[in-house]
Amino acid sequence: MKPLLLTALMLLLSAVPACAASTISGEQARELVSRRGALLLDVRTPEEFAAGHVDGAKNVPVQVLDAELARLPAKKNQPIVVYCRSGGRSARAAAMLGAAGFTQVHDLGAMSNW
Repeated sequence: MKPLLLTALMLLLSAVPACAASTISGEQARELVSRRGALLLDVRTPEEFAAGHVDGAKNVPVQVLDAELARLPAKKNQPIVVYCRSGGRSARAAAMLGAAGFTQVHDLGAMSNW
């Protein structure tokens, strides 16, 4: 029974995207955006974005991210930094981007981390 369990676990782990998002600090995020041309992606609602956002950020709410993937101004190997209000939506967006083939996705978490 143990070999079967181990095989099942290995199959599950192989289904996880190899490009899982990394969690980064504000300093690292600013470096990626300013020096490496990372796309800064705010995945909050348009109302939250209008109330205040990081300069230079593009707003694509996580609720519509799947539908907007083809319109993102980023190549699959370009760094992308995602953020939201508290970190939940940015983690979800980072996972979606990784699953879509973006290889350099970085999760800032909360906007206040900037």
